[in-house]
Amino acid sequence: MTGQQDLIPSAKPVIGEAEIEAAVRVLRSGRVVQGPEVAAFEEEFSELVAGRHCVAVNSGTSALQLTLMALGIGPGDEVVVPSFSFAASANAVRLVGAEPVFADIEAGSFCLDPAAVEAAITPRTVAIMPVHLYGHPAAMDRLMPIAQRHNLAVVEDAAQAHAAALNGQPVGSFGTAGCFSFYPTKNMHSLEGGMITTADAELARTLRLLRNQGMEQRYANEIVGANMRLTDVAAAIGRVQLKQLPEWTEQRRSNAKFLDARITAAVTPPVADAARHVYHQYTIRVTGDRDAAQQKLLDRGVGNAVYYPTPIHRLKPYLGKDGQPGPWTLPETERAAREVVSLPIHPSLSATDLERIADAVNSLEGSQ
Repeated sequence: MTGQQDLIPSAKPVIGEAEIEAAVRVLRSGRVVQGPEVAAFEEEFSELVAGRHCVAVNSGTSALQLTLMALGIGPGDEVVVPSFSFAASANAVRLVGAEPVFADIEAGSFCLDPAAVEAAITPRTVAIMPVHLYGHPAAMDRLMPIAQRHNLAVVEDAAQAHAAALNGQPVGSFGTAGCFSFYPTKNMHSLEGGMITTADAELARTLRLLRNQGMEQRYANEIVGANMRLTDVAAAIGRVQLKQLPEWTEQRRSNAKFLDARITAAVTPPVADAARHVYHQYTIRVTGDRDAAQQKLLDRGVGNAVYYPTPIHRLKPYLGKDGQPGPWTLPETERAAREVVSLPIHPSLSATDLERIADAVNSLEGSQ
């Protein structure tokens, strides 16, 4: 077995001297919460989303929850979401008192299937939440017309898709709002944090009120709000990371191109026409005994992970009173949950690492 010191990690957050220096600079300034660094981060991030208003918050989940709150979504409402996603997508819907309605995904992109979305719409539906999973943009060119026909809000969950695009348009700039995460394993991070993007100035103002106890001026509370502010330390780190995002993104895409060409023993990630995939995860499909395949990869020093082994509709909080999943027919979701394995794709990989990853996957041939 390959020694543990030789393991290629499945993810590797970057925290360099520039990030450390930025954090120290803010700490020494004494302006540490909702100050000039946050404002600068919002302005700079806006360039990534076609100039939209940007509102920084303390996590990607907060971004989703506050957006739904600002849109007035609550009890009695339904939001169409994928079940093949991290639980936060549906949790945000439940946190505002609304109900997630699960729609199936497309096999190629792992993102919402527009036909399944349209079939899931009821008179109670008020919004669609496409998730740009693994860094691949959802089919926004087909989802937006559906939303417009049914007068629905669109909240993009772009937590994994910084700088992804479809037909040249960046994710986070299609819907009513877009929500990004800056968790340490994301394509860029701020240790922890989130960003909401919107073209609606009034919605942006409401979001700013909601993140700060409902006030714009101190003690002049206008609405009931929460404390979901981003610290200036986090924003300063995010600004450093944002500058490096273009280079890191191209490195991820280059790494993916190499693996696409070299891997023969598994289904590599397809990319839809006109889609810019930013490879938060490089997710292959394996058939047969996935646990055994994962162990073989580990034995050859290749870290790997499954995102996500249990679809949201099968998680305990979303089961029916009888302990069973609801009346969902989600064949592509179920198949993906059985077959996916994500390989290392982060920009810290060396050429030798990439060769080892490809060789390890190809060693699975015949065991699938």
